[in-house]
Amino acid sequence: MAEEFVTIRELGRYAGRIVRVRGWLYGRRSGGKIVFLQIRDGTGICQAVVEASAGPAFQLAATLPQETSLVIRGAVRSDQRAPGGWEVAVSDLEILQANEGYPITRKPHGIDFLMSHRHLWLRSRRPTAILRIRHTLIKACRDFLDQRGFTLVDTPILVPGAGEDVQTLFPVDYFGERVYLTQTGQLYLECACMALGKVYCFGPTFRAEKSKTRRHLTEFWMLEPEVAFAELEEIMELAEDLVCHIVRTVLSAHADDLTLLGRALEPLQGVQKPFPRLTYTEAVEILRGERTRQRLEAEIVEARRRLQNCVDELPRLEAQLAAVKQPAQREKLGNRIAELRETIADLEQELAVRPEHLRLAQTFEWGKDLGGSDETILSREFDRPVFITHYPREAKAFYMKRSAADPRTVLNMDLLAPEGYGEIIGGSQREEDLEALTQAMIEKQIRPEEYQWYLDLRRFGSVPHSGFGLGLERTLAWLCGLRHVREAIPFPRTLGRIYP
Repeated sequence: MAEEFVTIRELGRYAGRIVRVRGWLYGRRSGGKIVFLQIRDGTGICQAVVEASAGPAFQLAATLPQETSLVIRGAVRSDQRAPGGWEVAVSDLEILQANEGYPITRKPHGIDFLMSHRHLWLRSRRPTAILRIRHTLIKACRDFLDQRGFTLVDTPILVPGAGEDVQTLFPVDYFGERVYLTQTGQLYLECACMALGKVYCFGPTFRAEKSKTRRHLTEFWMLEPEVAFAELEEIMELAEDLVCHIVRTVLSAHADDLTLLGRALEPLQGVQKPFPRLTYTEAVEILRGERTRQRLEAEIVEARRRLQNCVDELPRLEAQLAAVKQPAQREKLGNRIAELRETIADLEQELAVRPEHLRLAQTFEWGKDLGGSDETILSREFDRPVFITHYPREAKAFYMKRSAADPRTVLNMDLLAPEGYGEIIGGSQREEDLEALTQAMIEKQIRPEEYQWYLDLRRFGSVPHSGFGLGLERTLAWLCGLRHVREAIPFPRTLGRIYP
């Protein structure tokens, strides 16, 4: 039978047969008359064994630089010690391209270096695992809505005005006219839901926020469903079902990837309906409460203890590294030292801001929007996502419907992910009354004459309708247990970073 090109994922189907595999050299080690190659092809990593008896292939294998592109030929055989349980006994090896000096080596690298080499860092195991989970997350979101009768509607990226806060618009010159990069597809989706009933968009959105927190990107992706005739309670149930679905799907497909990332699976396995629900007013009471003060003060004490332990451990590890000569041990110690330094930096930053977060929580004034630190405090109170509803009108967007029960508030919800990850979904019932919406726009200093197309929805067949936006990167960061949302997108755009 003719030899076949196979992917690494398929190796188990070809046990005992001669195959050819195309890929890149991920790692190499030698042991006398044998060379072990780790080869990746995008579907997985396999071990390729090249013995001295392979002749020219052995000579080539012993000198290959990292990330050489190549083709190997050999027999597939079982080895439970190898990645995936299968390896290839190489008889022939063809180099497609080889070049010394690949910048991302096995030694520890700082995050700045890795982000500047993001185009190459994507080849490493951690980013690859995250991208696989991102793919599954996107598919799970779309499958969920498609199966419930939603229609995908693509909304504009270039828009004439604000969909959210006018202060975070990115201006663009459009043939001499100033337009903006979209903040949300929502306003256009409202048009589409009046035609199709249940619709959604999924695409990039942009916010010119001058923020450097671990939750912020200037370019990110959002899934936004919009439903005609739906009120707030219905859209909350939709969000709840969606989150449960994506958690189940990711756990089922990516337990190994999550484990590689160091993500504990138990918190995700506990994500089940019903999610806790708090009003904004109840959330404020928690922030101001004595229990919150005591917990935050205890966390500060614990962070100081952990920091001191790390500071004490660092010189001991550095002394061990100086004494060790064996490359594998040096690599292991070097990685541990790099992790320890990163932990020290994180703890120092945490201790610098935590007292201020405590002060802000204890003095929180009703009427303000919840900040990132407030959301973190609240989400740590629960073991699953929590809804916060009925925010003050002045803190939210002009299109949110005023509550009849308390006109100071609107019919909205934010869904906060547990473990301190904060808001992953924001949504509301939309104001369907023309007069009320026009007045809200004026109060928010938005010119109604520039939104006549949007107001037309309230003039011709207006109905109650609701929707929400799920931030893809924040959701992925929570699912993967990532420290920073910048890892959740292939090429992050943040304040001060546009390269590569």
